[in-house]
Amino acid sequence: MSTILLVEDNPHIMKINAEALSMYGYEILQAATARECRQALRWHPVDLVVLDIMLPDGDGVELCRELKEQYHTPILFLSALGERRDVVEGLRAGGDDYLAKPYDLEVLAARIEARLRQERAKSRYISYGSLRLDIFAGCAYLGSANLQLTQKEFAVLLLLVRNAGRTVSKQEVLMEAWNTTVEDDSRALWTLISRLRRKLNSQESRIEISSKRGDGYTLEQI
Repeated sequence: MSTILLVEDNPHIMKINAEALSMYGYEILQAATARECRQALRWHPVDLVVLDIMLPDGDGVELCRELKEQYHTPILFLSALGERRDVVEGLRAGGDDYLAKPYDLEVLAARIEARLRQERAKSRYISYGSLRLDIFAGCAYLGSANLQLTQKEFAVLLLLVRNAGRTVSKQEVLMEAWNTTVEDDSRALWTLISRLRRKLNSQESRIEISSKRGDGYTLEQI
């Protein structure tokens, strides 16, 4: 369930939006001021913020700039200020979308759904050079070529990509693939790393897994 933070000082609008979005299956947090917004984000993970511009203790545009320096959470402005310059200012401040009042609740819900869908799509993939991993599907690609990885190969490659440029210890890799740090599995680990190297080299990726005796493995571009 996605969590939406509504930042709105009008209690009537807050009630209508909260009830409507709850019916769409969202968990709703409420803040009537910029201060309450900051507090809510400090203590609760939020998937999207619906932000009014005219708040009793601050300007929503400036608040947006402040939040974007601290969080990656998407922000949808919902404001009575609907002139073109207001929309441009809000988007340039870091807003991800802008909806002027009055508005249709169904349109608001659709805008939120679209933005969350885009965020999920971004978090689905992780890339390193020409290498792209689809975390949901458990597949790795070099360009358009599927590397055809096993489940353990994918888990180890994902670990190396997330730590690219850093030496990942053998114990970390063993724990990721076999849920153990026992050195008896080191032969299986060597075999797995060898297969990964062959699959990377087969596509001339200029990405390699280097190793230092006794230390571990490092994914790097050459």
